[in-house]
Amino acid sequence: MDDVWNYRAWEDVLKTPLVNAAAPGSRVLITTRDEGVARGVSAIWPYHHIDTLATDDAWLLLKMQVLSSEINENHIDTLKDIGLKIIQKCGYLPLAVKVMGGLLRERGGLHRDWQHVLDDSKWSRTKMPDELNYAVYLSYEYMPSYLKQCFLYYSLLPKSRIFTMDEVVGMWLSEGFIHGNSNDLEELGAHYYKELVSRNLIEPDYSYVNLWVCNMHDVVRSFAQYMTKDEALVAQDGNNDILAKLGSQKFLRLSIETNRSQSDELDWKSLQAQQSVRTLISTIQIKMKPGGSLVNFSSLRTLHIECTNMAVLVESLHQLKHLRYLALVNADIYVLPGNIGKMKLLQFLDLCGCTKLVNLPDSIVKLCQLRLLSLPEVSMVPRGLCGLTNMRRLNMFPAHLDGDWCSLDELGPLSQLRVLVLTELENVSASSFAANARLGEKTHLIKLFLGCTSKLGDDGLVKKNEGVSEEEQQRIEKVLDKLCPPPSVEYITINGYFGRQLPSWMMSTSMVPLNNLKTILFYDLACCTQLPNGLCQLPNLQFLQVSRAPCIKYVGTGFLQVAAASFPMLNELILDEMVEWEEWEWEEQVQAMRHLEKLVLSTCRLRHVPPGLASNTRSLKILDLNYVEHLSYIESFPSVVELIVNDCPDLERITNIPNLQKLNIQNCQKLKVLEHIASLERMVLEDYSMEKLPEYMRDIKPRNLQLFCRLWLLSAVAAGQSGTEWDKFSQVKHVKAYARDGDNQRKWYVGFKY
Repeated sequence: MDDVWNYRAWEDVLKTPLVNAAAPGSRVLITTRDEGVARGVSAIWPYHHIDTLATDDAWLLLKMQVLSSEINENHIDTLKDIGLKIIQKCGYLPLAVKVMGGLLRERGGLHRDWQHVLDDSKWSRTKMPDELNYAVYLSYEYMPSYLKQCFLYYSLLPKSRIFTMDEVVGMWLSEGFIHGNSNDLEELGAHYYKELVSRNLIEPDYSYVNLWVCNMHDVVRSFAQYMTKDEALVAQDGNNDILAKLGSQKFLRLSIETNRSQSDELDWKSLQAQQSVRTLISTIQIKMKPGGSLVNFSSLRTLHIECTNMAVLVESLHQLKHLRYLALVNADIYVLPGNIGKMKLLQFLDLCGCTKLVNLPDSIVKLCQLRLLSLPEVSMVPRGLCGLTNMRRLNMFPAHLDGDWCSLDELGPLSQLRVLVLTELENVSASSFAANARLGEKTHLIKLFLGCTSKLGDDGLVKKNEGVSEEEQQRIEKVLDKLCPPPSVEYITINGYFGRQLPSWMMSTSMVPLNNLKTILFYDLACCTQLPNGLCQLPNLQFLQVSRAPCIKYVGTGFLQVAAASFPMLNELILDEMVEWEEWEWEEQVQAMRHLEKLVLSTCRLRHVPPGLASNTRSLKILDLNYVEHLSYIESFPSVVELIVNDCPDLERITNIPNLQKLNIQNCQKLKVLEHIASLERMVLEDYSMEKLPEYMRDIKPRNLQLFCRLWLLSAVAAGQSGTEWDKFSQVKHVKAYARDGDNQRKWYVGFKY
């Protein structure tokens, strides 16, 4: 449909059978284009976005990818002519430009390197299907061989599930892709993983820190799967040709995931012919019958299976003599076979989500090659774990009392640990058990998680039936004092802690030299009354998050320590659900957080941001405020370029943010003043209760406006000059407005372009 109406006919358009017949969740696009004085309106349904870039935007994107400590912006600008030719070959597609940027950064900043990439004959390879991207192929061809196999393997991972860096690296190790000193294999695998990120072939999920989770773009995935089509089968249940392929071709690797639109189960027998398979990854429910066995899969190195009815197969696990990696995720099993100790080559054992598996067999302590053990949330580990001295990662280790089961004492000899996750620390009866774990001697430890069972409810307050006695508080404080990490640690999480103050090794008076510490996360601090005053001295701390600390009402000068510049390298600070927090003291003369780029304040009662915050955080780029209950104004942040305010009920004024480019306002009904933000480029305004556009819209001139509102307000906006709202947004060059149609959840869309 490509008819043209005058914009005054918008209400007639809204009533057309085509629009009203739109399916739930569909969108209608109304665009306007400048045609002199008069402007026409065209309607297109459904709306399809063409994902290409303008030349300047494409060049900027390429530069962002190429920039590094070795290649500066001025040097890149000297290569612009050749860079634009490469962009042209990429078809101005963002993904292709990003991938080429990653390749060019790896190649270096010399003109001949870029020219070599531009002239490469692989841009016109004819054997590859047209729908695959040649920029990805070119990047692949320039990879070293060790990285190619890791990249191709990543494409096997089901999209429907999150895989962490540790899991991916463990699979690579199990397949023999990583060679080197046995002590450094995980570190080398992490380096390969980060190299794929650097090349933009996998993309970080920024809801996780430290590249912990990444995703692979569908276009990149399709290419990688095409390159492995003769060796690997990636399929979804319900795909009609799975059985045919399984019956006619032998594969080295199988990856089968759920197609959520279909729920057909795959019969285990249909997999039995794949006797050469080295990797089997399945996230679907597989039909099991009595007599099912793993005996046919004698070549398996990696088995990741998510199936509740695994009990039939468990008894034959010990027959997988070559298995290195075993993940039984969410399996409905009560026991592991008593002879699991016969799997002498097993290096990675993940039992995450096997909630019915309470007791582990005694023979598990005979798995001397284990590098990773991830336990169910509730489990009892037999004594003898101290003999597994190859262990690098121990997840969800329960700190039970001494007796017939493994306790904290047995962690002492595990000197190779890189990652340690301790749970149920409230069960430790004496600090001496914690001392025997000898954490301070584990010189390779990088990540440490210290967890207690949370005493907070959904409202962020202590549960009524979870009172904490003074004796319990003192005991848990002593336990954590003895779990002091070594100087090597880079990442610490403390969860569910209920002492009145955090461990003494986080306090300035007795601070251990945690000079490598980069990330700290606190969750559910039920009884802490103040933040620790030693953190500000950490020279390399980059990320700090405090979530749910109901007893903290005041953050004072001790947090920043007046004597010296505090938090010298802190990049991101998140203070979330400190539901009783009302005051933050920070005077302008107190120097702190000079490198802070992102600040998130959420679900608190803070009445104003302290003077020192605006005057000291000269690198602050993103300010994100969510349900800051009593905050009435935001002003004088000279460096902020992006501001998000969401559900701040008392916010009345935003002013004097001269470099602000992106502004997102959601449900701030009292906001009346928006001024002195002359650099504003993009604005998002969301409020489905609005009866009209706010008056402050007259005082700003963003280039782009996105509006989420009621359907009838959308109609008033779409009426253009003849509507009541025209003078509030007529100065905006690009307008996109969206509305929902009541309970039907139909979405309407109108766009203006001048």
